[in-house]
Amino acid sequence: MKKVSVIAAAVAATLTAGSAFAAAVDFHGYARGGVGLSGEGSHVTYEKNKVGRLGNEDDLYAELGLNAELYNQNDVTFKLESLVAYGQAGNNNWEGNANALRVMNVQAQGLFSDKEAVLWAGQRYYQRKDIHITDFYFLDTSGGAGGGIENLTVGGGKLSLALMHDDGSQGDETVSGYTFDARYAGIDLWENANLELALAYDFASEAEGQTVAADDGVLLTAVIGQGLDNGFNQTVLQYGTASYGKQMATYGGGGWYDRSGDGNNDADGFRIINWGVIGAGENWEIGHTVMYSQASDTDVGDITAYNAVVRPMYKWDDNMKTYFEAGYFADETKQSGTTTDASGSKLTIAQAWSAGSGFWARPEIRVYGSYFMDHEADSFANNTDDTEFSVGIQMEAWW
Repeated sequence: MKKVSVIAAAVAATLTAGSAFAAAVDFHGYARGGVGLSGEGSHVTYEKNKVGRLGNEDDLYAELGLNAELYNQNDVTFKLESLVAYGQAGNNNWEGNANALRVMNVQAQGLFSDKEAVLWAGQRYYQRKDIHITDFYFLDTSGGAGGGIENLTVGGGKLSLALMHDDGSQGDETVSGYTFDARYAGIDLWENANLELALAYDFASEAEGQTVAADDGVLLTAVIGQGLDNGFNQTVLQYGTASYGKQMATYGGGGWYDRSGDGNNDADGFRIINWGVIGAGENWEIGHTVMYSQASDTDVGDITAYNAVVRPMYKWDDNMKTYFEAGYFADETKQSGTTTDASGSKLTIAQAWSAGSGFWARPEIRVYGSYFMDHEADSFANNTDDTEFSVGIQMEAWW
């Protein structure tokens, strides 16, 4: 029998296996897009991760995901997870292709005595942690293809272990890199509080005759979550070495490990983040984030960085709300006796209509005005002005 006939027969046998094949499909995703104008003509954006994303995004971006449960029998399930990302400027009806397959993996549950444990292999967004109002992923080790096991019951918490590709480059050479990721979540602290611990270790596998200049790095993370009657709060503590050390003060999250040279081999750094969303009365909700970080002995010197963003929201009714967002950041870099400062801020007001009244209700359409200030340089109007104002309309959706 020809190979293709063997495959066809196997597929046909699977399709006729009754309850062993399930066709439950989950369509999910994220999208944003809109139009804006400013004094310099184009839609202005400025340090989104530092001063806040509201009224500060100029792209058309979408993530479209399809998940399918391919097998469900005797409490064992196999699920296929996929997602394609699309990003463009959104300035024309037909633009160049910028698609990327970001997720493609299989997850199996129920194979072991611990029925909540999940065995997986492929490529995925791996347990990413972000602050929505700044679109900042403070922990994201998602790399190339990998595999692991997650949600293992150990003691009073859940253990997850993974190994993923994270290749880099050194001159014209490719460096085979890997990230080992270990998580332990669900550690109960006090009432409505829990702790999650994470360790990421990025290491290289040298090819024959190759010497990798960049040292391996370790990133340690602790996330303390506090549930509130009217919201939540998280405190994040992180420490990194080598390239991870530099990332602590340059808004990295554990991905894109720098293997280009030895400039960060002596680096280390830390950061402290507090963020959350809280209700204030019947009509107000307030989101915030505050971060302070330092990194020493990086390839650009010693870095100190901090930022703060607050986003109050007033609900007029079940579908209409008004947002305010204010953000500020400051960076200081010292190298060879020279100090370089950077700082800026943003103010935004937006009127929005959404599918529900809550802070997280989407889809949402908003009109906005934003005022940007660069306190140390001229970042606007072709680098001739230190302030700029923009107005626009944007949609945002997740499902």
